[in-house]
Formats: sequence, C-alpha cells, structure tokens
Amino acid sequence: MRTGIALLGAAASLSRAMQPNAAEPVPAPMRDLQWGQLNFLHTTDTHGWHGGHLQESQYSADWGDYVSFAAHMRKRADDEGRDLLLVDTGDRVEGNGLYDSSSPKGKYTYDIFKEQDIDIICTGNHELYHRHTADAERDQTVPNFGGKYIASNLDYIEPNTGKQVPMAQRYTKFKTKNQNITIVAFGFLFDFTGNANNTVVKPVEGVVKEDWFQQAIREKPDIFVVIGHVGVQMDEFKAIFDAIRTQNWFTPIAFFGGHAHVRDATKYDAKAFAMASGRYFETIGWMSVDGIDKKSKKGGDVSTQASVKFQRRYIDNNLLGLYHHTGLNETTFPTDHGRKVTDMIAKARKALDLDKTYGCAPQDYWMSRAPFPSNESIYTWLETQVLPDVTVNKTRKHVPRLSILNTGTIRFDIFEGPFTVDTTYIISPFTSGLNYVPDVPYFIAKKVITILNAGGPIFEGSGLDSRFLTSPEQWYRKGPRVASGHGEGKGMLLESTEQKPLGDDDDAKRPKLVSGYTTEDDIGDDGDDAEHEAISFYNVPNCIQAEIDFPEGGEEPEKVDVVFGDFITPWVVLALKFSGGDYSEKDVARYMEGSFTEAMAGWIKDNWKC
Repeated sequence: MRTGIALLGAAASLSRAMQPNAAEPVPAPMRDLQWGQLNFLHTTDTHGWHGGHLQESQYSADWGDYVSFAAHMRKRADDEGRDLLLVDTGDRVEGNGLYDSSSPKGKYTYDIFKEQDIDIICTGNHELYHRHTADAERDQTVPNFGGKYIASNLDYIEPNTGKQVPMAQRYTKFKTKNQNITIVAFGFLFDFTGNANNTVVKPVEGVVKEDWFQQAIREKPDIFVVIGHVGVQMDEFKAIFDAIRTQNWFTPIAFFGGHAHVRDATKYDAKAFAMASGRYFETIGWMSVDGIDKKSKKGGDVSTQASVKFQRRYIDNNLLGLYHHTGLNETTFPTDHGRKVTDMIAKARKALDLDKTYGCAPQDYWMSRAPFPSNESIYTWLETQVLPDVTVNKTRKHVPRLSILNTGTIRFDIFEGPFTVDTTYIISPFTSGLNYVPDVPYFIAKKVITILNAGGPIFEGSGLDSRFLTSPEQWYRKGPRVASGHGEGKGMLLESTEQKPLGDDDDAKRPKLVSGYTTEDDIGDDGDDAEHEAISFYNVPNCIQAEIDFPEGGEEPEKVDVVFGDFITPWVVLALKFSGGDYSEKDVARYMEGSFTEAMAGWIKDNWKC
C-alpha cells in the first residue's frame, strides 16, 4: 500500500473553493484510496451541513467541493475503464442553519443537494418526523432524483386521496456505464416508529417476505447493492442479508448504512461487506469491489466462484485531502459546476444571516470528548447554568421544579469563540418545547431520572426505545459496538483508539496531527484516509436534571413540577408510573412558550458577551 503526506500548504484565498469564512484546510499524513472494478462514494447523515464545518479545518470543504471531487473521480473511472457510483443514505435535514433557519425549512438545501449526481438514494428518519418534511421528500427529493430514489419499506399517504402508495420505486436494476455490471439495488429505513402520520414505515422483517422482494432477490445480478438508513450492526441489515442469501448464495452484496453517526464497517460473509460513513458531512465514504465475476451469477459450486475483495476508506471532508486523492491542486481542482454550488451555498448563508453573532463562548464545551460531569462537558453547562435560568413559568415560580433534558437534544459541540445563528441550529436544531406535570410528590419525582437513565425492559415493554433519548453516537457505542467487542463496557471512557502510523516518513516532515477520527472497525484500524490524534469518547447519561428553587439547607420539597422536553413525554409519563404515580399524558401541559433552542439562544445573548 502506498502512503503519502499531503503537504500542499494553505490554498490560495482567491482560487480555493469552500466557503469564504471557513477554516483553512490542514495537511495530514494520508492513506491512498484503493480502486477496484466497482467503486462507490458514500454520504450519510449530512443533516444540512452542506456548507462544511466552518470552525473545523479538517472538515471544512463544502458540497460544491464534493461536486468537483466526484466529477474528477468519475473521469478517472472512465479513463481507466472502471465504474464509480455515488450513494446517499438519508438524514439530509435538521441539524444546521442552512436547512433549519429558512422559511420554509430547506428553502435552499433541496436545490443545493440535488446538484450532486447521486446514483442511489434513500430516506432517513429525520425526513419523516414532521408532515412537512415528509411532504418535501415526496414533492422535491423524489422528483429531483427520479429513478435513483428507492423506498423499499417506505410508503406515503397521498393528501388528496388518502391512498397509501410507495414513496418511490421499491428497487431498481441497472447496468454500470463502463463494464456493464448488472446491479440490483434496494433502499431501506430501519424499523422507525416516530414518523408523521402521512408516512408508513414497514418493518423490514415483513418486507423481505413480500412478493416483490422475493422476486427481486431471484434476479441474477453481478452484485446486489443495499443502501439504508440503518446501522451496519443493526438487525435490519442482517435480515436483508439472510433473505438475499436464501436465493443467491454467492452473489456479492455491498451494504451502505447510516443513522448511527459513526464510521463503521463489517463483513456479513466473504462476499457481503457493509460500511457507514459518519455524520454531518465530516466524512465521504469510499468502497471498492474487485473480483466481480459476471459468470458467477449462473450459479455452480462455491469453488468456481471468483474471490471478491472489498476495501474501504473514510475520507475526511478536507480540501487538501481531496486534492491528494485527485492529484490536483487549488487551481486545477475546482470545476465550474463545483464553484457554482459553492456560490449557491454562500448566497444562501448570507440571505439567512447565519453569521449573525449572539455571543461568544468562553471555552469549548464537549458532548463526549469530556467526562460528565465536568467543566468541559456541554451537559454540565446545561444542567448547572442554562436549565436553572430558562426553566421559568411566572405563574409557577413559587413551585420547586426538576428540569429534565434528554442528551439527544444536543447534536454538536460548542467551540470557543463566536456563537452565531448557525451555531444555535447546529447545537440544537429541534423545535421541542418544555412540558410539565404539576405538583408531583417529590418522593415520586426524584425517581424519574434514575429510571430514564436505566432504560431497559421498562420502556421496551411499552414500545419505547430508550436509545432515542441520547445521541446516535452514544447508543451505538454503548450497544452494537460493545456487543461486537469495540468498547470498554462499564468504564466511563468508551473509546480512545490509537491509529497505526503511516509509512516511515521522516518525523520532521510530518504535519502536526489534528484531533479527529481514529477508527477501529471490524476490518481493522487502517480505514481513515488521514492520520489524526486520537480523541477520547466518554459515556453520558440518557438524560440530565437540574434541581431548581429547592429549599435551602438540603431540605426536600413536598411537591415539585416535573419539567421536560416535549419529545420525551412518553418516557417521562411511564417513569412517573413506575415511580408510584398515577399519571398519563392527560396530566401533561405546556410549561412555557417557545422551544428550548430559543431559550438557550436567549441565555447565550444575556450571558456570553463578546
């Protein structure tokens, strides 16, 4: 394997792409991409971050740069007689001011996203939480990508007729451009139950038994491609794999997952490989497949089948890395189309005034890079400073209260420096307000936080999944990754992996490492394209709680108001029941006007002066 160091220097400000106020890209020791017969670029869980990470130099390229990158990679594939396909596995909405701050939401992002020529695309759960996002998916994204959009287990309720119809085609069959490789492709969503009532998510276990699916897996393609908003360690992908293998024992299968917000890869068997490509447009996934034998689709003894080789890379969304992989530079890399998309993003950001500053963060606050509780934890900041100040109802201010927030409300870290309109949506993009149950006996109320953080059978028996209380990164590392041997289980520190050094280059010539992904997946620890300094990952609870206006001297109040984000209402009501209270959702009322995100932004305006 060749290795190299991308020592390209800072890009010239007049010729570089990216957003004009983005952090300069940084050099890093690089691993090259491994090309095969069939190659893929994969994005997932971009959540509106199509302008790139303006405060993080290693992920600061934008969607226009990705358009340029894909164009150069397609040209190389064409020149060498290979094939390259682009895949996206959903959650394109909610999580960044570029999407969330416009009216209507996504006013600019649907047009920006469609500029990339994606070959296979499906939906994520975030496209389905609200009727308006599901409508936009049906009315904009599906037409934008036409026959490339696949909805294997997703239906839509037509507003005029009430008829339940597939959101898009159930699967597709096509041949690649240069080698005529025959592909049958599916597009799935995990068994999501929180969708709006204008959509229907069909459980995967049932869908794989349906006639259309059984017919599709009896096709004899050269390779199956299964894309899905599904973690690669989740049961839904295993069910699809098992179903395909009942009819096609030897046909290669490439799985592309998402939802868990992690870089991950695994093999289901020698010819079935799955990868997920991170979150927030930090990562562009790369998979290559060699040994696709078009004769093998005719069947025969296993000994006659070709040896299939899958390889993967997790590409940092770093402009210097993209230069390295294309062999180009700041002058030759940007395409006219890519520059057009970069300009679209810049104009949208300006129209939305995303750089307007609310205040300046005095330090970095981390979701999982710092232990909880600690002064560097974003959840400690919320618990000790924000929640006590913003959990206020003037008509109830005489009542002590427990203010509970699920940690999944927070989606990203806070960096020292300007806190902008954009930052607000990046940190907490949701519109959830604060609800409450009034005058709960304290001996009941004080048990709620323990039950919420324990999770487990109490909620599972009622159809509630406690994983949704925290961030995807947390539940995935505490669940499937630990189960497959990647994590330390009981310890607070779940992951701090050192990555293999690259080559034997002179240390004096090597760039200073920047903190970032040091991925260890089921394939090994050589997947990241750039070498980083390792980041520690700490466990955090499902929920945090602030005690507000309690009696002085440690005396317990007789009764309290239990205040909580409206998203977690079902969990809180159930926890109250198991704590000894006779409560239902009829006892829940709105505690205060506005969303928690708005309240947090107001706190920052008042407390973090620049």
